Amino acid sequence: MKTRTTIFASIVFAAFASITAMGQTPAKTPPGQDPLSGPIRVGKEKGDVFKRWLNEDVPYIITPAERRAFLMLTTNEERENFIKIFWDNRDPDRDTEENEYREAYYERIAYANENFSSGIPGWKTDRGRIYIAWGKPDTVESHASGGSYDRPAYEGGGSTTTYPFETWFYRHLDNVGDGIEIEFVDRTGTGEYKIANGPDDKDALAMTPSAGRKQIEPGNSGSYQREQDNPFNILARNIALQNPPAIKYGDLNRVITDSPVIDNNPLAFDLRIDYFRQSDDRVITTFTVQTDNNQLKFEPSGGLLTATLNILGRITTVSNKRGGIFEDAVTTQASVDELSETKERSSIYQRAVALAPGIYKVDVVVRDVGTGNKGIVRMGFTVPKYEDKKLSTSSLVLAAKLRPREERDSSKQFVIGDLKIIPNLSGVFERGQDVGIYMQVYNAGLDQTTLRPAVDVVYILTKDGKEVMRQAEDWSSISDSGQRLTLARLFPTSNIPPGQYEVVVQVKDRVGGEMIENRARFSIKK
Repeated sequence: MKTRTTIFASIVFAAFASITAMGQTPAKTPPGQDPLSGPIRVGKEKGDVFKRWLNEDVPYIITPAERRAFLMLTTNEERENFIKIFWDNRDPDRDTEENEYREAYYERIAYANENFSSGIPGWKTDRGRIYIAWGKPDTVESHASGGSYDRPAYEGGGSTTTYPFETWFYRHLDNVGDGIEIEFVDRTGTGEYKIANGPDDKDALAMTPSAGRKQIEPGNSGSYQREQDNPFNILARNIALQNPPAIKYGDLNRVITDSPVIDNNPLAFDLRIDYFRQSDDRVITTFTVQTDNNQLKFEPSGGLLTATLNILGRITTVSNKRGGIFEDAVTTQASVDELSETKERSSIYQRAVALAPGIYKVDVVVRDVGTGNKGIVRMGFTVPKYEDKKLSTSSLVLAAKLRPREERDSSKQFVIGDLKIIPNLSGVFERGQDVGIYMQVYNAGLDQTTLRPAVDVVYILTKDGKEVMRQAEDWSSISDSGQRLTLARLFPTSNIPPGQYEVVVQVKDRVGGEMIENRARFSIKK
């Protein structure tokens, strides 16, 4: 079934063909000559509809290289093929008939025309341009009437009167930055909001002597101004906003679907899959990707050196049906002084997907934006079925960091319940670094006398097959229900000699007599 956009395109092309045919002047045939034997007039194909596509549909998202390539095309067939490839490169999920990006993009255009028009079409306004190119902001603060305004401290304090203005906030925009605030000001009262070049653009009394004074004198601006409000940073941000958003995953989709070969210099990364019961028919499956920073290219961005990874994962069932997809960009930043130390570390990313028990395959592609190097891992996995009333456990996770969740942990990455757990995929720990152990236990029986879990949990640490440590779990701090118990423990390594180790977590149900052992290997560096 065609999408609405496809149907619309078909109507446009049909109308274009009809108009072209009706606009042609018939060739005159000399008297007495068979019209079918006369010369055939071949005219250059008209491309007005394609010019409108280039200049009105996609001017904010087409890259300079794509624009140059499009302008070099000479036939409508070439242009149609180009447009198909253009949208395919931006399609986040080629397993579906719809192109979700294209559908959302044309919805943005419609929204902009409906809400931002002011004597000119909404898509031509500054707000329309930002909305269409970058999507809906995370938050909008609107002052539609302007008027009295108390400046925050970082704008100098004091009170003034403003023109109508809006502040849009984006948590992250690729190739622009994090925590992006964009102000739009209507200085003419016509409803056309222009992008501001600084926080003072909205001040209606800026040119009125002694009116709307700041509490802090302008000469002392450095004492209160935020870094992001620096005129040079605003200029750099506004220039970055004029660039088309990066095509994140077009080539990554092609790697998954088409290419058996990645690069002469492939990007190496580790992939780990863990399982945590959510309900009788759903299992939270986490996909964790980790790569060494010394493979990445750090480039200047906003005063820091930044490396960016594009990550795309596609989950399919054994019958090749789509099971899920995840895609994201991961950035790592460092100052010039921190760069060498940062390159010795790793970048890590995690996505959680709820899946039904069964057998699946996942294809994960990771690309370093700086070098263009890519790597791919294809892995089969089985999502376990957790039977009701039977003792079972989640995956055993060795964690580089394990701590209570905090308010600043806005991202759902690495967060399970009230804890933040960052896995250590390499299993290598520095001496003195705590080894975190996390696991969930399901369907543990309760002691009806003490109302505590009727299970014994023992942690056993071995080296070269010999036991070097044994600790029992203390249930006094358990807060989960009897259906799910959380084991979260940090083992210090300051007094542990370097070497290879194995941790064994034994869980024994005293009611049913069942026992489960989970194991994981790790090493302590010298």
